[in-house]
Amino acid sequence: PVLRMMANSFAMAMIIAIGKIIISILSAFAVVYFRFPFRMAFFWLIFLTLMLPVEVRIYPTFKVVADLGLLDSFAGLTVPLIASATGTLLFRQFFMTVPDELLEASMIDGAGPFKFFKDTLVPLSITTCAALFVIQFIYGWNQYLWPLLITTKDNMQTIVIGIKKMIVTQDALTEWQLAMATAVLAMLPPVAVVILMQRLFVRGLVETEK
Repeated sequence: PVLRMMANSFAMAMIIAIGKIIISILSAFAVVYFRFPFRMAFFWLIFLTLMLPVEVRIYPTFKVVADLGLLDSFAGLTVPLIASATGTLLFRQFFMTVPDELLEASMIDGAGPFKFFKDTLVPLSITTCAALFVIQFIYGWNQYLWPLLITTKDNMQTIVIGIKKMIVTQDALTEWQLAMATAVLAMLPPVAVVILMQRLFVRGLVETEK
């Protein structure tokens, strides 16, 4: 059923987008505002993961997920895709533009690191969060290869896989009207997210580049 597949895709995209934002903003906060051994080495190690193509990472990731018994589950669909080197880099670049005076004023007021993070950095990061949310929501919604490997039950399949199954390549006739109608429906949530968050999305990208 199309509605079930769209619900699966929506849940997957939301979990991935929100999870990436939470992990990325906390990672960037630790890298920028805490001093610990090999701090920059950890950051560059995270960044270097961008150099590994999906084909290199996908089999060991699948093996770990299978061994943990997470096949045909939302945890298996989302957890391996949540970590984001790109998101960490975006938040790091933004945090480095935050004036040191804000941190000093917060310390004078007696605020600890996490109060400074919660009361100062998070409100300032709303536009960056919005930009990352839009990008990662579309990324999660359009996933094909990973859900194809992880899901075997029909009730866990996503809308992208459903569209692919509607396009028959053998003797049976493809019901193109059904496939095209489903494709149009599949476009609606990403388009709605972009339209609703367009202003914050653009501001987030511009402010991150400063």
